Amino acid sequence: MKIGVLIQLDEMHELDEKIARLVEENFDNCQLLIWNTELFTEENAIIIRDKFKENNVTISVFWCGWAGPQKWDPYDGPLTLGLVPPEYREMRVKNLCDGADFAKILGVEKVATHMGFIPENPNDPQFIPLCDAVREVSNHLKKNGQYLLFETGQETPSTMLRCMEVVDTDNLGVNYDTANLILYGKANPVDGLDTLGSRVMNVHAKDGFYPTTGREEGQEMPIGQGKVDFEAVISRLHNEFHYDGYITIEREITGDQQVKDIREGRIYLQKIIDKVCK
Repeated sequence: MKIGVLIQLDEMHELDEKIARLVEENFDNCQLLIWNTELFTEENAIIIRDKFKENNVTISVFWCGWAGPQKWDPYDGPLTLGLVPPEYREMRVKNLCDGADFAKILGVEKVATHMGFIPENPNDPQFIPLCDAVREVSNHLKKNGQYLLFETGQETPSTMLRCMEVVDTDNLGVNYDTANLILYGKANPVDGLDTLGSRVMNVHAKDGFYPTTGREEGQEMPIGQGKVDFEAVISRLHNEFHYDGYITIEREITGDQQVKDIREGRIYLQKIIDKVCK
């Protein structure tokens, strides 16, 4: 397993600085996250691709954002996130297909995103239309030779699996965010592998606590300071599911503390990988 980091690019003028920081921190891989869909042009993709190649940094996954409102809580989240809200669905299907074409130029075959709060009830009137929209996106990616990765968090693992089974294309996988399952109170990430382990195609190493109210998500924490049992997760991925891919550190703060937490998290994870994968 190789440790990388998630980087977010909001404007093209940030590119050189972002790559310089990766090189300075001796990362040779990352997930690239872009929310600004206006950046999804051929010209930008070529510039980004060449810059990463020049610096010998691999983009393991393109994390594709979408336009429109975002509320990351259990009340407004179902109304605003991903492909679930019908009023934003058509626009976001286009955003994801455009993002996939952008990623193809980058030379990246895995595209991840949040689908939204996938309905737990398969009889919910929005469940099948959501699955139809995901299928439209996944079929577009399939033509590009790409995989569509669901990021865990806003639904139980069984709900995510049910959606994937209904979509029923052969290019679906999971971007397994260890903390999101906890932050949204949906599962223990060790046990969640019972349901999703065979479909994991990338991992977000992130930590946190379960919610303590019914209105807000839990608190994200530095790696090793929350509820995630990283040794158990990595051990199961390696020994049971033969996962040998990327472990991508995500720390959802900014500034010097983010840099410090990423450095310490990398050391913490590497010790576990060296122990488990020896």
